[in-house]
Amino acid sequence: MIAGKTDVPIIVGIGASAGGLEALDDFFRRIPVNSGLSYIVIQHLDPDQKDLLPEILQRITPMAVTQASDQQKVEANCVYIIPPNHDMSISQGLLHLSAPLAARGQRLPIDFFLQSLAEDQHERAIAIILSGMGSDGTKGAKFIKENAGIVLVQSSDSAKFDSMPQSIIDAGLADIVAPAHQLPVNIMAYCEHGSLAQSDSNASHDIDPNPAIQTPTPAPIDGIIDLLRAHTGNDFSLYKKSTIYRRIDRRMGIHQIQSKEIYLNYLHNNPNELDLLFNELLIGVTNFFRDPLIWEQLIAKVLPELLESGADGRELRAWVPACSTGEEAYSLAMAFSDALDKLKPKRAFTLQVFATDLDDDAIKIAREGYYPTQIEADVPKAQLARYFTKAESGYHVSPAIREMIVFAKQNIIMDPPFTKLDILSCRNLLIYLDSALQRRLIPLFHYSLTEHGILILGSAETVGADNHLFKALAEKSHIYKRIDNPRKFLDVTFPTQLPTTSYSTQDLLLHEAPMSKPLDNLQSLADTLLLRQFSPSAVLINEDGDILYINGRTGKYLEPAAGKANWNIYAMIHDDLRPALETAIRWAQSNETVAKVQGEISLNKQSTQGVEITAQTITTPKELSGLLMVLFSDFIAPDRDPTDKLTTNEKGLALELQQARQALNTLRDENRISQEEVRAANEELQSTNEELQSTNEELTTSKEEMQSLNEELQTVNSELHSKVDDLSWVNNDMINLLNSTEIATLFLDGELNVRRFTSFCTPLFRLIESDVGRPLSDIVTELEYPDLQQDVIQVLSTLVFCEKQVKTHNNHWYKVRIMPYRTQENVIDGVVITLLDIQELKGLELEHDS
Repeated sequence: MIAGKTDVPIIVGIGASAGGLEALDDFFRRIPVNSGLSYIVIQHLDPDQKDLLPEILQRITPMAVTQASDQQKVEANCVYIIPPNHDMSISQGLLHLSAPLAARGQRLPIDFFLQSLAEDQHERAIAIILSGMGSDGTKGAKFIKENAGIVLVQSSDSAKFDSMPQSIIDAGLADIVAPAHQLPVNIMAYCEHGSLAQSDSNASHDIDPNPAIQTPTPAPIDGIIDLLRAHTGNDFSLYKKSTIYRRIDRRMGIHQIQSKEIYLNYLHNNPNELDLLFNELLIGVTNFFRDPLIWEQLIAKVLPELLESGADGRELRAWVPACSTGEEAYSLAMAFSDALDKLKPKRAFTLQVFATDLDDDAIKIAREGYYPTQIEADVPKAQLARYFTKAESGYHVSPAIREMIVFAKQNIIMDPPFTKLDILSCRNLLIYLDSALQRRLIPLFHYSLTEHGILILGSAETVGADNHLFKALAEKSHIYKRIDNPRKFLDVTFPTQLPTTSYSTQDLLLHEAPMSKPLDNLQSLADTLLLRQFSPSAVLINEDGDILYINGRTGKYLEPAAGKANWNIYAMIHDDLRPALETAIRWAQSNETVAKVQGEISLNKQSTQGVEITAQTITTPKELSGLLMVLFSDFIAPDRDPTDKLTTNEKGLALELQQARQALNTLRDENRISQEEVRAANEELQSTNEELQSTNEELTTSKEEMQSLNEELQTVNSELHSKVDDLSWVNNDMINLLNSTEIATLFLDGELNVRRFTSFCTPLFRLIESDVGRPLSDIVTELEYPDLQQDVIQVLSTLVFCEKQVKTHNNHWYKVRIMPYRTQENVIDGVVITLLDIQELKGLELEHDS
């Protein structure tokens, strides 16, 4: 039996429709009696007929099979069937029934239930899609995948009706594809995987799991991230670890791998698994008008205010990073059009949206602008009718909306950002990123926006501590307006500054010093007390004597000199200590050893205070190398005897010493004046250097803008390449179609010059490739048709087609039809001449006449 951390068992949601009874029979016959799982079957049922499915399944399986009731708690080893004419959801392990909101024929009960199952059970949710018609279940499977659940699908060749399974497979959402009778084995193997068995279904899918149970050792996880970086060029080291762990555990469960080390080796030997894991980590799930309240605020207030701020009319620029399959970008374009209609400005406004994502496949889907019928549940009816064109099994985005958007591949962490933006919509991306990377991206968004720019975040995202850069437009709003702070004061890390190395993004971006921990032990407290109360007075100086740091009380030895403030130790030292200080510093500088010199300070006429000056040149640490530490400590000096008198020789020596000190002071003053002059010159050089730095910053900004412009040009180029490829295929299809008809066809432009011809024209008109552009009158023909030129001119002027039977010089008959050439804009731009071989028909006519 599979045990979980909560009293709610692992829940299997099973979607089935037409032909699903046979598949359910194959499935439940092979489920173990004590599997420990709960099974909930969602079918498309006739609301007016009694449901016999519970009775049928009860004959197949020994598990208890019941029709679900409102507020019913799910139990292990039980099967629950949705009642007819109801929608069913699940919350905290309880089933909830409700009247269907959609009309009959438009209901999607499987999507409705699977979405609630994903939001309630997260990684413990299992979805199974069996035989059925339509595409119900595809949207629900997306929610299951987004929340780290698993999706199993009946293989198309074993399904009686393969539309529902195939829709899941085509969307790339199927984790396991197998016949219905093999799916139970896959489920039990997945559930036996240790990480799933220990997971907590009530834990939020964005909260780190219990580290004692789920957090793996760093080594294999770091190895997996390194492999992904080397294989895809994208770094996931700054993604939230909880997200990475769950996605890896999910892939391990699918392959029944029990340890991260084994899975790392599996990735080394299976590059395809690296691609699958990469797609798992991208979490590319979105839908139109997600979080409707935000879109209502945008259309009603935010976008009109933005349009009014540019009353003269202009092109607005928007960026949608992590756009996935394009729903967010198209929603923004539609909201802009609605706001434009509401405001009705006098001047013309346009919107250019740059939508980017890491996933190439998602970008291709977004470029096509084609979505399944499930979008009817997300797009309001007014927008659906106005901005979409109904197709056979889905909807096409209208050309007017499609032309507003340019899609391209981009890595928001490593690639240059778009700049001069009016709108930046980055929704539901930051929640998957580490907080350190979030702190880097918010200032980058501020830099990318214009003065009145708007930032739109997801319902679970905020600007955090960067509220000095953005202000919310309403309480509890996730729409922010840029605060225009000077950019030079912002700590903006540009992706363009990152070197291309094998190092991770985390190594390149994060340079924050570790926070110092609080002193919480006896030794640290004692060291602090000694430093504060018992350490000697000391100063740290440079080689010129400028004081850089002061410790303790130094007022007895140092005092500010009169005049302009001068933090130089020679200017501040007590006059009685000057000789001792100079001797100690000179000795320490010349010998790089500790120098100790004693001096005295006169306290009064009878007593003095002994002061010992210790100086030492610092060699370590490297940051303080070359500086000097000067310490002052007191000692008791003997009292002066007033009866003692100096000898004459001693007086002479004292006088010479005084004169020497005066000379030294004079030299010191001259040296100080010279130093001041040098300092003034240095200040001028610093001013010049600052101007050069300012110029360099402007050049750097220009470079960044050029890089952003280059990125935009590459984006447009990518879009044009895609269109050229499409046109090439269309051209190839047309050529093959014309050749496959085996009908000679000649296209002429409005001036009756040759525009194009098929290969079957060459025997009749003697045409070669270089004849394109030549007038029809210059072309030699095998037809006995002298009025050809006049008939072509008449068709071009009257727009009435002409049809005649003519023969060639060798008596071969053709039906010649001349018709106007119409463009897609319903404009006549030439004629089309077709020649159909009717030789056999003429032969039959001759036989009949004879």
